[in-house]
Parts: sequence; C-alpha cells; structure tokens
Amino acid sequence: MAVGKRAKHARRRSWERLPREQLMKVRLRDLGVSIEGSWLGPQVDQLRRELLDRALVFQPHIWLSDEWFSPLGIPGFAAPFYLAHPRLMRLERSQMLDLEGGTHGECMRILRHETGHAIQHAYRLHHRRRWRYLFGSSAQPYPDQYRPNPASKQHVQHLRLWYAQSHPDEDFAETFAVWMRPRRRWRARYAAWPIALRKLEYVDELMAEVGGQPPSVTSHAVVAPLHRISTTLGAHYEARRRRYVIEVPNTYDRDLLRLFSRDPAHRDHESAAVFLRRHRATIRQLVARWSGEYQITLDAVLSDMIVRCRELKLRAAGAERPLVTNFAVLLAVTITRVLYSRRREWIVV
Repeated sequence: MAVGKRAKHARRRSWERLPREQLMKVRLRDLGVSIEGSWLGPQVDQLRRELLDRALVFQPHIWLSDEWFSPLGIPGFAAPFYLAHPRLMRLERSQMLDLEGGTHGECMRILRHETGHAIQHAYRLHHRRRWRYLFGSSAQPYPDQYRPNPASKQHVQHLRLWYAQSHPDEDFAETFAVWMRPRRRWRARYAAWPIALRKLEYVDELMAEVGGQPPSVTSHAVVAPLHRISTTLGAHYEARRRRYVIEVPNTYDRDLLRLFSRDPAHRDHESAAVFLRRHRATIRQLVARWSGEYQITLDAVLSDMIVRCRELKLRAAGAERPLVTNFAVLLAVTITRVLYSRRREWIVV
C-alpha cells in the first residue's frame, strides 16, 4: 500500500480510538467502512450463494446506509453501517439495547427479506395479475400504523412483529424469504395454513419461471449511501431512540399492586423499584424473546413502571423467581396493548 493511501486510511479510521463522547460527534459519511472485509461480508456472500443454489441469476446490489431499506423501483437494498465494524456494532447495542441483524441467523433472515423486495423490483412482479390477487396492490400506501393479528394463518411468519401483515410488498418479501431459506421445509411448516401455503407455492412457480431470465430493471442506483450522510452518530441515535419510545397510558397501578406490596408488614423487604432495576436486563430480554418487541421500547415502559413503583412505595414481598416471571408477563401484556396501534417505521423495511 502506498504511503499516501496508508495515511488516508489511518485518518479515515481514527474514530476507532476515540472516547465515546467524541465518537458520537463523528459524521456517518466519515466512518469510511465498507461491506467488503467486514463482518457483514460473509453473510452477503452466503446470500449470493443461496441465490445461485436456487438457479436465480438475479443478484441484488447492496450498499451501506443508516438502516435497512429497499427503495421503490431499485433492484437492490441498503444495509446498516454498524454491521461493517465491531466497534460500531458495540455502539449500536449500547445505544439501542439491541443489535438488529447482529447474529448470523438474524442477518440472513433480513438479507433474504430485502432480496425479496429487490427481486420484486427487478422483475416488476407486482404488475402481474396473480401477484396482485394473492398479495394485494403494491400501490397501496404504506400505513402509518397497522394492526397485526398474531393468530392469522394468511401470512408467513419470518421477521418479528408479524411484519408480513403490514403491506402487500412486505407480504411478498416475507413469503420470498421463507421460500428461500436453506433446507426448505415450508410445505410441511405451512401445510395447515392454506392461504400462506398458496402464496409460497406461487413464489415457487414464479421463481422457476423468472429465475433464469435477466431482470428487466438493471439500475444500480443507490439511495442515501453512507458516504453522503452528514448526520453525526449522536444525532443519528437520538433520532432513532425517539422513534422507538412509545407513550403508554399509566393504567397499570392495579397490576403493580397485585405483584408487589405496600403493607407496612413488608417494609423490610427490598423496594420494588430496586428489585426491578436489579432484574431489568433479564426481564427486558425475556419479553423481547416472547413478543419480538425491541428492547429499547420495552426499556422505556419498564422505566416508567419503576418510577411508579417508587411513587407507590411498593415492596418486593415474595419469592424472587415468580416475581420476575410475573412482572415479565405484565410488561408483555402492557406492550401488547400498544402493538395494535404501532408505528410502522419502527421495524425493518
């Protein structure tokens, strides 16, 4: 490597050694990260192999941006910058309490989903009559809110929060992702779900038809590439946290009083607020696993509950393990109440 190139590379990555406070002042465009050579690289390589294994000549172009998205009409998609560097992955987890796409399995699920969008755009699949009959009109506006039915058997279940139910395009992308998974067992998995199975069988037929054909849309245009985003890391995360925090009516006093005590006889027990702070991470992770909800959203509601426990002067009287489990159930129920009026932009698109 030439001296000039080494110096440029060193300047570009000087943020790696910065303290957290200074790191948050770095602009996204100055991060200088790329998919090639990063943790994300092998996942993308596997995606490309999977497409070839399914006899699909189509290969989406993928670029880094501030989040996952596939722009309308473009046969490619963006992946979030933090997956391209270990320190940025740690920063993401510390700021959002989650690392979406940060495991091999979850990353592959999202990559397959986004490839579904890209292949839809590449072959203009949404113009087909059968596609519209099964999935609906792609021209339908994306809702600000959607009300998923967790018991529905009309849609596959792939990403969290029953995302296939949010829009026809997401229904197709989720169905494609399930179809594309290695060791495809979707026929057995969805045998008792006739409508979802019909969609999967259509995708199977459709991919057999178009798989060997070059796409009709070949644009390699990109939207909001990382090197053009001048937002700082601090501003980026501040905006993201605002999107994930929800307003939940403070109507859980009765439930808290059932779990905890304010009887003077229990005044020597640990306060409920301290108890919940001690088990905060465990409870958050439990409910996230049950509900698919983001930990940062759960943490905001949990904070409010802790404050309310302190105001009510509640005590944690009783066995520790049942209390943790029962409170996790209460938090899950509280979150479920707002699932039916949730904002679409919280989740991957």
